[in-house]
Amino acid sequence: MRHFFMIAAGLVLPLFLAAPAFSSSTDWLEVEGARVRLLTFGLPDSDGLLNGALEIDLQPGWKTYWRDPGDAGVPPQIDISRSTNIVSAEIRFPPPERFDDGYSKWAGYKHPVTFPVTFTAKAPGEPVKIAADIFLGICETICIPVQGSFTLDPMIASDNPDHAGLIKAAVDALPRSPAPDFNAKVRSSDGKTLLVEAAIPENASAPEFFIAGEQGYMFAAPERVAEDGKVLFAVPVLERPDSKPASGTLHYTLTTSVGAVEGNLPFP
Repeated sequence: MRHFFMIAAGLVLPLFLAAPAFSSSTDWLEVEGARVRLLTFGLPDSDGLLNGALEIDLQPGWKTYWRDPGDAGVPPQIDISRSTNIVSAEIRFPPPERFDDGYSKWAGYKHPVTFPVTFTAKAPGEPVKIAADIFLGICETICIPVQGSFTLDPMIASDNPDHAGLIKAAVDALPRSPAPDFNAKVRSSDGKTLLVEAAIPENASAPEFFIAGEQGYMFAAPERVAEDGKVLFAVPVLERPDSKPASGTLHYTLTTSVGAVEGNLPFP
């Protein structure tokens, strides 16, 4: 996908469009192949947590990226540094699909997708205003970088039932936590390849494994490895730091025909 994305970036300027404040949601940001908006429901709780969502309404034939876009591409990102009384915004990702465009294999979505976003207020109980700059990529035969500025006031119409339903559905669609019969663990690593063993439910089929590179790590798309009675994935390590990070973990998502789980693996 690197080739197509670089061509698009050279021919199509990133889009800087402002969606004005409209209660607890923004207007739609219309771009080629999609439209995007940001919304919230409720008010910050006693811990300062505020539920929201980034909604990407893709047109048929268009795609967008998971948290790790592979060797090229742009995952959804939110910068809230211009906001009032908001100190962070955490995006969570539903289970992705694997794509092969002939140049690279990558993870993403080919249907309209909603990403739950948890905003954190510095001072719970005080007014909040969200001014967010978003950056993401959408693709058809070429990939287009999209930038937009959103402002919204979660304090106005904070009890919108449509927002509540949309955010709940997005949260319900997230991968579950690992379980004894549904998880992934590192079986071995020689520095060049990470071998991961997956446990999946008895009635599950079509397992896919996704891993996100962090802190200097980059991985190629995992490949299923044949072994009797085992579900194994070989993950080529493309880049790694000179020394193993002292803290942190690698995020993974394991998908099957009966659902998905997400968890963490140690750095190899």
